[in-house]
Amino acid sequence: MSAQQIYLDHAATTPLLPPAREAWLEGAALWANPSSPHKQGRAARASLEDARERVKDALGWQGEVIFTSGASEALAIGLGRARAERRLVSAVEHDAVFRAAPDAQELPMREGEIDSDALARALAMPGRAVVAVQSINSETGTVLLPYARNPLVEQVRAAGGLVVADCSQSAGKAALPDADMIVLSAHKLGGPIGIGALLVKDFAMLAPSGGQERGYRAGTENLPGALGFAAGLEAMGLEGWATTAEQRLDFRAALSRHGEVLQPGMQCSHIFAVAAPRLAATAMLIRMDAAGFAISAGSACSSGTLKQSRVLKGFGIDEDLARRTVRVSLGWNTTPAELDAFAEAWSKVNA
Repeated sequence: MSAQQIYLDHAATTPLLPPAREAWLEGAALWANPSSPHKQGRAARASLEDARERVKDALGWQGEVIFTSGASEALAIGLGRARAERRLVSAVEHDAVFRAAPDAQELPMREGEIDSDALARALAMPGRAVVAVQSINSETGTVLLPYARNPLVEQVRAAGGLVVADCSQSAGKAALPDADMIVLSAHKLGGPIGIGALLVKDFAMLAPSGGQERGYRAGTENLPGALGFAAGLEAMGLEGWATTAEQRLDFRAALSRHGEVLQPGMQCSHIFAVAAPRLAATAMLIRMDAAGFAISAGSACSSGTLKQSRVLKGFGIDEDLARRTVRVSLGWNTTPAELDAFAEAWSKVNA
């Protein structure tokens, strides 16, 4: 990436933190299978279990940790094998949630939150329910599951249900919400690609499948990935970023002077959905890319036809506004100078 190119698509993936890269390389030297009984295998197993404990310590998690290939697999395990009869998911979840639970009942949104009345009606139906909800929405930056005491979690538990929180966009940046299962993705927080985790308060919440990871996930364990994941979590945190919370909020204000920053609810400070005044999202992506900035679209192309984003529609965003919306997401190595440069380029394109 040249000096003129500025990467602002960290919600998709973020660069490896230096400690995570070093830990991954150290893990690659431990080439034995952690499930093998010989000396080398036992050494690899010890390193894997150390990484598991470090992940728990970094997150303040008291339950179990199942290493996975990423958030998609963690969702498939959490939703697919939860000891529950029904799946409920918010209308604005990531596509991976709908793939993991294709028969799930969709919960509508109201003012940036899951409609509590609709949730109550769904929970009142026969059979135990597992409810999937993002901590931070990956497309708009809306905080759906705050980290303090949460009425939604209390509502689900009062009905005997379970909560699966997709924390792909918040883990390592904020405290974990109070949930029964937590989904993590290492490459969203400065760890390596190909490793994630499902945190479970109690294995009794899941039906085992046999194989590795205490019998809850098949496949050879990714030891280098687990070590890089642990190191990334230990090094991560918004307080260690190159920008301050105030600078990120100033950046949001700068974008809003030449467009509309969507705020369908309580917002985080590192993911912004912003609508251009006139140009479609695809045109904005092309122009900003040509100007040296990497961002992503808030709406998706399907079969050659631009369609409204399912997430933005779920939040009740007007279709025309959604078609003009792009996502700008910041990371640990985003600098104030990069934010200033993007804000200036954004203002010129939308003047």
